[in-house]
Amino acid sequence: KHSVNRPPTPDGAEDQGNEPTLQEIINIKLIESGEKERLMELLRERLIECGWKDEMKALCRSYVKKKGRNNVTVDDLVHLITPKGRASVPDSVKAELLQRIRSFLMSAAL
Repeated sequence: KHSVNRPPTPDGAEDQGNEPTLQEIINIKLIESGEKERLMELLRERLIECGWKDEMKALCRSYVKKKGRNNVTVDDLVHLITPKGRASVPDSVKAELLQRIRSFLMSAAL
């Protein structure tokens, strides 16, 4: 039976021969080791430290003030903020996270 809210699940026979991708394997290892949560916490800390979080909050408040509190949904805010937020993450934060991921991969021998 197909759900209205999601696409149909592929038949099991089609999926049996598929190996997980390298990205999926890395993600599983990050989760299992707890490193993903540590990286997320590091990211939160760095984004707060550099003022990124306050910038995004101010952008949201400005948008809500302009449109009116009752005329804005969370989806509207996500749609507005996501591209700007991703583009404004400082390169130093991206580089630090990338280095941590590389170190993890080297120690996990992947």
